[in-house]
Amino acid sequence: MNSLTVNASAALFALGLAGVVHAAKLEETAPYPKAESGFTRQVIHLAPQAREDDFQVEILAGKTMTVDCNHPRLGGILEEKNLEGWGYPFYRLEKVIGPMSTLMACPAGTSRQDFVPVVGDGFLLRYNSKLPLVLYVPKDIEVRYRIWSASNKVEKAVQE
Repeated sequence: MNSLTVNASAALFALGLAGVVHAAKLEETAPYPKAESGFTRQVIHLAPQAREDDFQVEILAGKTMTVDCNHPRLGGILEEKNLEGWGYPFYRLEKVIGPMSTLMACPAGTSRQDFVPVVGDGFLLRYNSKLPLVLYVPKDIEVRYRIWSASNKVEKAVQE
């Protein structure tokens, strides 16, 4: 697999065009179900790219929490589901556990508000601007994302 790097200009381009791409309502694309009680439906519209196979979308689901010098994380699995009759993917974060954290002794006064991400399987998705990314997450979870792109530089392994 190619090594991936954040491509800031591509991310800004994607964010800038997201509103333009969002012209069609989700229901006009396909009959995605409404969010169930206790969940929200979050939608990401991606800008077209010349070589979409060179891009991926990292889903950063999480909560803003009071943290200190430790490294807190939440846990969960983002499962891919299939929109029956359409074959379109959508994603569901069923359960979030935690927070879990390192247990370092922190100096007094290091508390602050920060975004604590959910870590686990399924959070790196294929880039496809033709379909929206539709995610169902618990009500108290915020969804952020970033775009990753493959480097143009390809290295060759050395036999040892």
